[in-house]
Amino acid sequence: MPESATGQSHGRPAHLLIVDDEADIRAVAQQYFHAHGFHVRGAGDGTAMRRALAEGDVDLVLLDLGLPGEDGLELARYLRERWGGPFIILTGRGGAVDRIVGLELGADDYVTKPFELRELLARVRNLLRRTHGQRIDHAGVLRFAGFSLDTGARQLRRDDGSSVPLTAGEYALLRAFLDQPQRVLSRDDLMTSTHGRDSGPYDRTIDVQIGRLRRKIEVDPARPQIIKSVRGVGYLFAAPLQQGE
Repeated sequence: MPESATGQSHGRPAHLLIVDDEADIRAVAQQYFHAHGFHVRGAGDGTAMRRALAEGDVDLVLLDLGLPGEDGLELARYLRERWGGPFIILTGRGGAVDRIVGLELGADDYVTKPFELRELLARVRNLLRRTHGQRIDHAGVLRFAGFSLDTGARQLRRDDGSSVPLTAGEYALLRAFLDQPQRVLSRDDLMTSTHGRDSGPYDRTIDVQIGRLRRKIEVDPARPQIIKSVRGVGYLFAAPLQQGE
C-alpha cells in the first residue's frame, strides 16, 4: 500500500530512523514525525544505526553527516552498498562539497541544517511516495538503447538480462526523461518532476544524479549519447524509445 499523507507505508506507519548525535534534535524530530503518523527511532552514532537497521522495518533513514568518531560519508556509503534503502543526508557543513559527495555516494536527497521540520517532512513524504510507488506507473516495459525498464516492477535491465540497480532518485529521474523523450528539460523541470520542488540557483542535485545515471547507462559517460547536455538550457533524452510488454 502506498504511503499516505499521514505517513503510512505498506499498510502500517512508515518507519524512520534518525541518525544524529544531538539528542535534542533527535527528540524534537521524533516528536514531530510521530505527531504526523510516523514510527520513529533515533540513533546517536553509526553503531546504533547499524544495530537499528539489523532489527529491520526501517523505511527511510535521515543521516547527519557530522557525526563524531565516524565519517558520515562512510555511513552514507554503507547505507547504499549494504542496506540499499532510501536515505536523506542532513548536513550543517558550510560548502556544497559534502552535499555533492553524499549524493554521489547514493543519497536520495539532502537537507541543510538548520532546517525547518515542515520542509523535512515534505522531503520525507515525497521520497517515500517515490520509493513505494504512490505515483501510479502504467504497467509495461520501456525499451531504449539496450535497456528495458519494467515500470511495474521498477526494475532496469540490460538486454543480456543483467540488472541495473537504481536508487529512488535515479528511477524518478529516468522516468522523467522517458515520460518526455526527445524534449529538452531544464533543471527546474527535472527538479519539479523528481523532487516536487524547484531548484535553487546553486542546486547541483540534478547534475549529480544525472552523472550517476549516466555511469549506469552510457557506454562512455564522458561522451553521453542517451542523456545529452544542451548548453545553457538543460538535458535531452536522445535515445529512441519503444514500449512493449
